[in-house]
Amino acid sequence: MTSVSGEAWFSDPALVRVLSLLNSDGGEARVAGGAVRNSLMGLPVADVDIATTLRPETVVERAKAAGIKAVPTGIEHGTVTLVVDKVPFEVTTLRRDVATNGRHAEVAFGTDWQMDAERRDLTINALYATADGTVVDLVNGLPDIESRTVRFIGDAATRIAEDHLRILRFFRFFALYGSGRPDAEGLKACARAKGSLAKLSAERVWSETKKLLAASDPGRALLWMRQAGVLSEILPESEKWGIDAIPALIEAEKAFGWNPDALLRLAAIVPPDRERLKVLVERLRLSKAEAANLEYWAAAPEIAPKLAETAFERLLYRNGPVGLTMRLKLALSSARAKGLGDADALAFAGLCQRLLAKAQNWQKPSFPLTGADVLAAGVAPGPKVGVVLGAIEDEWVAGNFNEGRAKLLARLEALATEG
Repeated sequence: MTSVSGEAWFSDPALVRVLSLLNSDGGEARVAGGAVRNSLMGLPVADVDIATTLRPETVVERAKAAGIKAVPTGIEHGTVTLVVDKVPFEVTTLRRDVATNGRHAEVAFGTDWQMDAERRDLTINALYATADGTVVDLVNGLPDIESRTVRFIGDAATRIAEDHLRILRFFRFFALYGSGRPDAEGLKACARAKGSLAKLSAERVWSETKKLLAASDPGRALLWMRQAGVLSEILPESEKWGIDAIPALIEAEKAFGWNPDALLRLAAIVPPDRERLKVLVERLRLSKAEAANLEYWAAAPEIAPKLAETAFERLLYRNGPVGLTMRLKLALSSARAKGLGDADALAFAGLCQRLLAKAQNWQKPSFPLTGADVLAAGVAPGPKVGVVLGAIEDEWVAGNFNEGRAKLLARLEALATEG
């Protein structure tokens, strides 16, 4: 009998308290989904979700009577968050689908564990653990846990028709938990239904895509997404650009201890074309910060193989570190991938490392002059103030920021008297 009773997370007093509360007086509650899956796969458990036969209003009443904070985070869908010792537990009433349209399901509350399990997406996500830790498998998920197979519950096409986002979830969970090739039936169903992704909100598509890109190694999943035509459906910009840079980037992340960066990985599979990126940003509704960082990356110049550090400092001043850091990481990843036999690639990789360290510690120099100085020098208010100030700043940057205020003021006097 499979059990999670020996796992540290399962004996957490806060969880024990919640399960005891919900399993009394005719109610039944089980840990559901990700915590059970990760525990059986030997992976860290973060959030613990609970499924119960109790209706949400009953969950709230019991929690209040026990002095437990209850937050109605999605009470219309059956979800209440109980907070014990600052630890949140999402508690959701068992459900069955009344109607689905590929985007939103109309559900009814119930008490049937089999029906609740069968409405979920993947077999590895539909396992439960009872209050004593016994794992309950109603959809044959345990063999898939063992073989690391990501498989839809029942008929793959039906599951996708219920919620089109499951196409992307199939590949995301394959990236996180899958081994070998994706399940053939699931892959075929995703390929056939890829056009239905256009019916989803941009926010849902980008949220799921970003989670996939943030997996420790999304390379194989992206490969199969491309094979199935799903990748070009959501990221047509990647179609001719390709995903060949991803393996090298993953290796560089491991070698240098970089945290997985979904936006950098996105940059690795789309062209640095500012106009096309604007379309991408608008289509997927990226956040302002994400859009700005992609713009910085696209606007930043490519790193020349023999770029001098002084010249790089000038680039940093003009472009800022964000886009150049992204450029450097991608260039460094590519150079490393060319192997030890390429002396030029090794030299370029070394240069990229040095420049990357400089970019990450960059403090922008402060230009010593202001418009007030230009006016004080006798230049009349108007466009010429900016022209003169810009010309002196250009000279200061070209001299690698070495000229002090006194010399710049002398230069300003000379410019002000010209013409």
